[in-house]
Amino acid sequence: MRTFQINLWAVFLSAAFLAVSSCSSPSKLVDTGDYDQSIQMAIQRLAGKKEKKEIYVQVLEEAFAKATARDMEAADRLKASGRPDDWEKVYEIYRRIEDRQSRVEPLLPLVDRSGRKAEFLFVRTETLKKEAREESAAFLYGDAQRLLDLARRNRDRPAAREALLQLERIDKYFRVYRDRDALMAEARRLGTTFVLVNMENRAPVILPSGLEQEIMQLGFGNQQGSWKVFHSERQPGVDYDYRVTYSLMDVQASPGVLKEREYEETREIEDGFNYVLDERGNVKKDSLGNDIKVPKKVVIKAWVLENYQHKIVRMAGRLEFFDYRTGTLIDVQDLGADAIFENYASTFKGDERALSADTRKRIGNRPMPFPTDEILLLDAGRKLKPLIREKLERTKLLL
Repeated sequence: MRTFQINLWAVFLSAAFLAVSSCSSPSKLVDTGDYDQSIQMAIQRLAGKKEKKEIYVQVLEEAFAKATARDMEAADRLKASGRPDDWEKVYEIYRRIEDRQSRVEPLLPLVDRSGRKAEFLFVRTETLKKEAREESAAFLYGDAQRLLDLARRNRDRPAAREALLQLERIDKYFRVYRDRDALMAEARRLGTTFVLVNMENRAPVILPSGLEQEIMQLGFGNQQGSWKVFHSERQPGVDYDYRVTYSLMDVQASPGVLKEREYEETREIEDGFNYVLDERGNVKKDSLGNDIKVPKKVVIKAWVLENYQHKIVRMAGRLEFFDYRTGTLIDVQDLGADAIFENYASTFKGDERALSADTRKRIGNRPMPFPTDEILLLDAGRKLKPLIREKLERTKLLL
């Protein structure tokens, strides 16, 4: 019974293998219209073979002819449509024909083992590709001009960005084309959002000298290639789209606080050993005759005196987004930063081994002079800069 089951399983696997092989054979692929896959499989089974099997030569010949006819008909149909944007599709079809011919050409002349020579009709693609290349570039150039005209008349930045994409696609067909480079520079300029960023102090305090300059040095770095460019000072000749003002609304500075606390830390450790005694008071022995010992555990203690210093300065403000030309307020976003001074100074009495790892780090530190409000304000300003920069770079308001 077991042998019969194994035989049935072998028959099933063989049938499945034959079915898969049949479905993926070159001739089957031709029947389903997958000509290029059929060509690829036939080439693999013919390349390097001294004797070329008739079936593979015939399949390659048939699939090649059908694929070429199908592609040429598709190209002619697209050209007859009269739609300029179809020329890129036409160009890709001619490239596909050219690639197919380049894969078959190394096999020529192709003679099967019965002596029959296969016939392949090659298409001269140079002239066809040249026409499609010129028409494709002309369409992209014309469409870019249309989009740039919109950008010029209506300050349509998305149209300018789309124009740049169209002009960049011309590079696929021509490295140098008319005044493409000049138009790309114009599209880049018209598509860029220029933002002027400044700061206003509305808090009832006098800010330390240099704080505003410190905050406004936002460090956007190299903005080449970005569609958003930020300036902290107005640049001549730049037509700004937005103004973003960081308005400092309030500054709170706490007094320096010094707190003392004393606490105890304990730990159980092994300190020597004790002998194990029997009921007669003699030291017990193990199976090898050695004295039996047990660790002696003791609790050790340390008393810690800790000084904790704390001071905080809090800056509270908001980012205000304005349309530069109309002065209209678009949005307001709260944004602030804190500068915190903390210091621990500790001494101890007792056994040092009882101290925790955190306490050990603080032992030996000394109390420090509290920083001035001005120093902490400058520190808060440095922390505020990356928060402002991140808000500006990520916001979707500045289109």
